[in-house]
Amino acid sequence: MGAGMKGWGEHPLAQGVLVGLFLLALAGAVAVVVRVGRPPGVEVVLPTPTPLPALHVHVSGAVARPGRYILPLGARVADALDAAGGALPGADLDRLNLARPLTDGERVIVPLVGTPLTASPGEGPAAAPEGEPLDLNTASVQALQALPGIGPILAQRIVDYRTRFGPFTRVEDLLKVEGIGPRTLERLRPFVTVR
Repeated sequence: MGAGMKGWGEHPLAQGVLVGLFLLALAGAVAVVVRVGRPPGVEVVLPTPTPLPALHVHVSGAVARPGRYILPLGARVADALDAAGGALPGADLDRLNLARPLTDGERVIVPLVGTPLTASPGEGPAAAPEGEPLDLNTASVQALQALPGIGPILAQRIVDYRTRFGPFTRVEDLLKVEGIGPRTLERLRPFVTVR
């Protein structure tokens, strides 16, 4: 080549052509990879994340924002009150076990000082039943729900416990039922018996 002549690759037009050919080849390679990676008619489905287990809890009574809340597993009654904006002035927190673990579908009623715990229409009474004490070994789920502080979930657990482990031998055996602690036992003691 003469001193005045540029090489073909040094010419601006030739450089543009080379870049264009390179890009075209790259696009073709990407298309082949995409086509080979996913055969026709095969749908790519990405896994959906599994939702974390949670508790749905209804908080009502003397709280700032009554309603339904979704709390993490292991949440306590105190966590439900926090989610509902805290207790209102005059709330009787001594009647609640703030450290008790919550169960899914539970309703936490925060009473005012001096007021009895009452249930909403259709839930059955929350006040103590009248008449003779209820026999823990023969009471139905519906009858157990009439006891103070016992909703449908705890009532079912009492029945399930005696079905699985046999009849209660004393009232204190209620402590073996998940969700029933010493405070609940003391509240129930005047209204239940074992025959």
